[in-house]
Amino acid sequence: MRLARIGQFLYRRAENILALFLLVMFLAFMAQVIFRYFLNFPIGWTSELTVVTWLWLVLWGAAFVVRENEEIRFDLVYGSVRPGARRVMTIAFAAILLAAYVLSFPAVYDYVTFMKVQATAYMKIRFDLLFSIYLIFAVAVIVRYAWLLWRAVRGKDAGEPDPEHAGSGL
Repeated sequence: MRLARIGQFLYRRAENILALFLLVMFLAFMAQVIFRYFLNFPIGWTSELTVVTWLWLVLWGAAFVVRENEEIRFDLVYGSVRPGARRVMTIAFAAILLAAYVLSFPAVYDYVTFMKVQATAYMKIRFDLLFSIYLIFAVAVIVRYAWLLWRAVRGKDAGEPDPEHAGSGL
């Protein structure tokens, strides 16, 4: 019970951080519009900040906020087969994705750490810091799919697909 409360607390803080990214992106975009079209003084850092916050917003959200059943997917086949076949599909796809992320992680880590030699044009953010969110995302995906694989191997089915759920492709 205590672990569930800690998890909910961390989930809400991840949502707060996601909302903060969205706020920063919106304010940078508005500043860009105001400076360019009303003051006739275009500034480049606002565009750069918008792109940076978009990158972080998407990967942070995918890593920590979007739940497995909320992901957009085409699940017509998955939803139309029996629970045993869904379990096999979950095991197969979780194992494939887990292998892909685990095998690619060392190369991704090398590339991200190598990128410390470059920085963004206006804000001078080092690319290794900028792209470090992908490392966080990759670790979160590895943990998520290891957990899904473990549950599927143990026979824990995700349940019947709900065609009225927002993440359903039915």
